[in-house]
Amino acid sequence: MKKTAFVIGQSLSTVLGCLIKRRPMTLPKPQTRFTRSGDVAIAYQVVGDGPQNLIYASGWLSNIDVIWENAGYNRFLSRLAESCRLILFDKRGTGMSDRDVGVPTLEERSEDIRAVLDAAGAEKASIFGISEGGSMALMFAASYPERVNSMVLFGCRPCRAWKPDWPSGQRRSEFEKGIEDEVANWGDFSNFFGIIAPSVADDPDELAFFNRLIVQSGSPKTADRLTRLNYEHDVRVLLPTIQAPTRVIHADGDRSVDVVEAKYLADHLPNAEYLEIQREDHIPWVGDTHQVADLIVDFVLKPDRPRLDDRVLLSILVTDIVGSTQQAAKVGDAAWRQIIEEHDRAAMRALARCDGELIKSLGDGIMASFRGPSNALAAAAEIRSEAEKIGLKIRAGVHTGECLKRGKDLTGLAVNISARIADMAEENEVRVSGTVRDLVVGSGREFSPLGTVMLKGIPEEWPLYKLVS
Repeated sequence: MKKTAFVIGQSLSTVLGCLIKRRPMTLPKPQTRFTRSGDVAIAYQVVGDGPQNLIYASGWLSNIDVIWENAGYNRFLSRLAESCRLILFDKRGTGMSDRDVGVPTLEERSEDIRAVLDAAGAEKASIFGISEGGSMALMFAASYPERVNSMVLFGCRPCRAWKPDWPSGQRRSEFEKGIEDEVANWGDFSNFFGIIAPSVADDPDELAFFNRLIVQSGSPKTADRLTRLNYEHDVRVLLPTIQAPTRVIHADGDRSVDVVEAKYLADHLPNAEYLEIQREDHIPWVGDTHQVADLIVDFVLKPDRPRLDDRVLLSILVTDIVGSTQQAAKVGDAAWRQIIEEHDRAAMRALARCDGELIKSLGDGIMASFRGPSNALAAAAEIRSEAEKIGLKIRAGVHTGECLKRGKDLTGLAVNISARIADMAEENEVRVSGTVRDLVVGSGREFSPLGTVMLKGIPEEWPLYKLVS
């Protein structure tokens, strides 16, 4: 059952301050270390030795070497590190991490979290995501549920762009105007700062720090690229799959993210509670930093809570050899068996290279699962290419959605949808759902729209796309 609490002013913060041992403190900047996520260097820091790992997924741009210079930011992080083992990192393309990395996908960002946790020796952690960092936190929680103790989201929304079914979103014209202003005034972020931190917008020292932080976090080109990427993200499809206990915290006067959007998160996450606090600032390290930090720590340090079930977000690939019956009749059983064995070996090599897991062999095709859609698409393309070398044509379907683990088997609507999409694909075609297409924004892959269709036995219409490149 959903829990909703409205926190008025500093009252709850004061109470929590009495319950949780706290001493005013600031910390020196910790050592910055580096790990690799694929071929990208990711900068990270670990500070504190509390009983729970807490990894911080920051918003738009960040630089973990700079954030400690600001007194408010330092107090905020120090409060978290006082009670938790705090893990910070710069997202790929920003801060101290490798900059020239193209346009990162949510899947790649999720893998960055995994790489940092591995490097920090954290088998499991709670995740704290703010603003745009919420999307990558949600993606990780959906993809790696076994590694997430709990999640706290602050100032987050599931979708930024206006859509017919998302009327609170930002119109494209308004977004483009904001991009133009951002690039034209690079280095002076006073207008933006006034929106996300109105309580300190007139403080020249706070504005000077924010200007320095953003400039040191990324170039105008990087900022433009990431802003456009964040605009396209829509993670609503992920929400029902996430079982981690979640606290959604939102400022009632937030001028950047509407309260309605934050409430949507809490309403559609199966194991979430919503806290609305009396505050205007979108970023948590200005104003009453202890209020927000205490609400995070209070939730993260709660005893382990049972998960609802074994649901997990997976990308399902189903392949099928076109005309297999006719070909088997033409070449004979013995020759066909050899062809199928060669096909299966090629498919298994593709799964190994793309971190896929075979669910079952379908006789003239396979069903496999992947942590993310990019790997599923790569495997589909490789299997198609290898099949052509031995004179076979395949069709494939890919969908990302909620699956239920039953031993080594998978069940759920996502499995059925993938199979139905594969059935509809043409010869040598990889056909995908709109969900897959949305989740690989930034990957460079191109898709051709095929319209919306009804899938046999599946409710509602589904937009489908053909993988072009």
